[in-house]
Amino acid sequence: MREFLAHPVRLVRALLGRRPRTPESSTPEEAVFRALCHDMRGSLTCLESSLRHLGTDAPARGELLDLAQAQAAHLTSMLRTAEAAGNAPSTVAAMGQRLRDVVASSVAASGLPGRQLTLRLGERAGDVLVGDSRLQRILVNLLENAHRHGRGQPVELAVTSGHGWVELAVAQPGVPAARVAGHLRTERPPADLTGLGLWSVQRQARELGGRVVCEQRADATTLRVQLPDR
Repeated sequence: MREFLAHPVRLVRALLGRRPRTPESSTPEEAVFRALCHDMRGSLTCLESSLRHLGTDAPARGELLDLAQAQAAHLTSMLRTAEAAGNAPSTVAAMGQRLRDVVASSVAASGLPGRQLTLRLGERAGDVLVGDSRLQRILVNLLENAHRHGRGQPVELAVTSGHGWVELAVAQPGVPAARVAGHLRTERPPADLTGLGLWSVQRQARELGGRVVCEQRADATTLRVQLPDR
């Protein structure tokens, strides 16, 4: 899977030609491939059609270009989600980095526009040394999920530490807490990409000895990932 995620063209070819096993016998990685096959096919077809018509004298070239760009952005977003959900290495290795640097690289990798994000980094949290790249994948997934499904609503990321724990809290208005909690309870990767990022966050947090808490206050839903500082 690492090889495919490092070469998107190979990944697309593999996705379209792969014959996965049944859901009962497939591994989580194969389930991610199956979800990508399901979600990417429609976007690739739409993108191909838009690009084909751009080569003609079609009167709606501007609309076609906008559609092609939107589909390309959607495909890129799905690949980011799959990369962070799988075991592919992060663009910037997190081993031995200070948390403030891991946060910065995660924000850049998520595709979330800077104008949409408010970052609150605790003074003590910024100097915590990160010893596992899964923390960065968790952060990328949280922010990518807010980017893909938040309908452009503002996002607040608060990173704090204390009493042997580090907390990553992502708050965004307009997100149904019940739906988020449902994705967190999923034991296997979803049949499509809906909830894949949250499933991955829950899995990786547990692997690190942490927990994920979802809460709703006023009109905003907050997802808190609490990890041991070790």
